[in-house]
Amino acid sequence: MGKSTPTHEPVLQCMDMIGGNHQDSYLVRSPALDVWVDSRPHGAEAGGDVHLMSVCGSGRVTRLVMADVAGHGEASQETARLLRRLVREHINLLDQSRLVRRVNREFVQHTELGRFATVLFMSYFAPTGHLIVCNASHPRPLHWSARLGDWRPLDHLTPDTGPSIRTEKETYGLRPVANLPLGLIEPTEYHQFDVHLEVGDLIVAYSDAFTDAENPGGRHLGEDGLLEMVRGLTPADPEPLGKDLLAALDRFRGGGAPQDDQTLLVARRTAAPPPRTGFRQLARMVGRMLRQKREGDS
Repeated sequence: MGKSTPTHEPVLQCMDMIGGNHQDSYLVRSPALDVWVDSRPHGAEAGGDVHLMSVCGSGRVTRLVMADVAGHGEASQETARLLRRLVREHINLLDQSRLVRRVNREFVQHTELGRFATVLFMSYFAPTGHLIVCNASHPRPLHWSARLGDWRPLDHLTPDTGPSIRTEKETYGLRPVANLPLGLIEPTEYHQFDVHLEVGDLIVAYSDAFTDAENPGGRHLGEDGLLEMVRGLTPADPEPLGKDLLAALDRFRGGGAPQDDQTLLVARRTAAPPPRTGFRQLARMVGRMLRQKREGDS
């Protein structure tokens, strides 16, 4: 499963999607967000790490999904296709809770195939600068706050100094069972929270190949070690920061290869203004929606 956007096209817009579970490294831009991804499957062409990035029809919602799927090869390919289809179906919804519940239901139905996963869902809302996060047992992403001048792990207990975002449910912030892998319990709710990103803020999301990395003496890096490692780097644009982090991880391992699928995603909020929905963009969105419906019916 490869990218759905040509490699020469660095901008996602109007219901575009990119991602997969093959080896890849690229920089892509969406409205007010630059994202660099490096994906390295372990011992197979199609790995168990899946990453996806989509932009809604109006360009206001950029969705980032990372998953650690049990299995490799065709099993992971099938799960990657499932995630891709579900993200596509929910591409125009800001509220990602329906997507989370749908993914969980689908994974529960296939538990006998061992297709459980840890999944990280992040939706960036460009008009307000909020990142809405739902984490189902995936490693906690790291947040560089330009205001605080420091890195910190990001979860539902992380204090947010920015303005709040409200929906018909009052706020994003669910408080039932949390931190369980998708596909193990149904029905299950997960913590969902939002954090305001200022211009220059960075998000680093990664697979457990980072925290499980060992140095030649057998010491695991862990989240604390990863946090210390990233604090030793210069906060920069996503691609140079991501490459610096990979180089630091290689040095920690003494040059040894990762022992699992390894995926890194670095996102940075830019100063670009939020998109406006004009007639041409609206017509393009409607055209894509109709085309997708025809493809789904065929």
